[in-house]
Amino acid sequence: MPDTAPPSPTPPPEASASLAELRVQIDALDQQLLGLLNQRAHVAELVGEIKKREGTPFFRPDRVAQVIDKMERSNPGPLKAPHVSAIWREIMSACLALESPQRVAVLGPEGTFCEQAAVEYFGGAADLAYCASFDEVFHATASGSAQYGVVGVENSNEGVVTRSLDMFLHSPAHVVGEVSLLVRHNLLRTTNSLAGIEAVLAHPQALAQCQTWLSKHLPDVERRAVSSNAEGARLAASNPAWAGLASERAATRFGLHIVAHAIQDDAYNRTRFAIICLPQTLAMPPASGRDCTSLIVSVPNRPGAVHDLLVPLKNHGVSMTRFESRPARTGQWEYYFYIDLDGHPSQPHVAAALAELRALCAFYKVLGAYPVTA
Repeated sequence: MPDTAPPSPTPPPEASASLAELRVQIDALDQQLLGLLNQRAHVAELVGEIKKREGTPFFRPDRVAQVIDKMERSNPGPLKAPHVSAIWREIMSACLALESPQRVAVLGPEGTFCEQAAVEYFGGAADLAYCASFDEVFHATASGSAQYGVVGVENSNEGVVTRSLDMFLHSPAHVVGEVSLLVRHNLLRTTNSLAGIEAVLAHPQALAQCQTWLSKHLPDVERRAVSSNAEGARLAASNPAWAGLASERAATRFGLHIVAHAIQDDAYNRTRFAIICLPQTLAMPPASGRDCTSLIVSVPNRPGAVHDLLVPLKNHGVSMTRFESRPARTGQWEYYFYIDLDGHPSQPHVAAALAELRALCAFYKVLGAYPVTA
């Protein structure tokens, strides 16, 4: 630990102080903040040494949430709570990078909403590994080449991301968290005009989410599906006759004009991203009081079988927040059911419902239990 004591806080500025005097005070405060942040970083390095000796996880999302919640509740203002949250997430991310850099697999290239979700969850100091598809994100996480992965699972307009659901079926990775991201699609191009566009390139879900605007403003333009919105933006940067649907982040990354802002059909367009890892990287997070339990089940193909799945939930007062089916591909018209439940397996009523449910299933797999986001 440094021998120097923390610097004394600078008194609040006088209302009559000049601009030059206020800037001097800000410079002094910045130096104090820098000193305190480096002291915090030094303590974080010591924490990392202890975790390394004990073999405990370096990244603890529940601990991050506790610290941020505490800072928000103790914040006297005038900083707003969301800004305090963002600042402290970045501070903790930077300190964690000193303890042990976290490698996170995301859908690439740079500029995807998946990348944005990863930064919101892990902070900007995370080491991002860009993958060509969600399949590669799952493989990178399962193989250990990345400690964590971020995959899209559901959009508020277009429903579930079916490929992610299919990958969960056989992947050893489980879900330890989620990010709900407000998604705004922008039309990006090398020139700031709608004239002369021959093709719009984007992920299939983005094309579907903007179909009303595209039909009205670009009715005769080809809509071409690519692996990600950022990939569409990257390709649009190489051809003046092409346009992409992507984030402002992608526009900056590839030097494109935003020809039209927020053209998605639904202003409240959100996508849920799941944070995945191997159980040995991070075990199931403890109950937070506002949790979701996700699982996959299948039942024998007989009359009333699906109804029977719901009975244990009703008997134990467990709410189901999502129910999706995917074909089992056995040729026998059998299905896997993806279910989200309100609660955590450590809660007695949830544990009892899951135990009864498991007894009814031909296949049963808990994908994870994790705190839900707004």
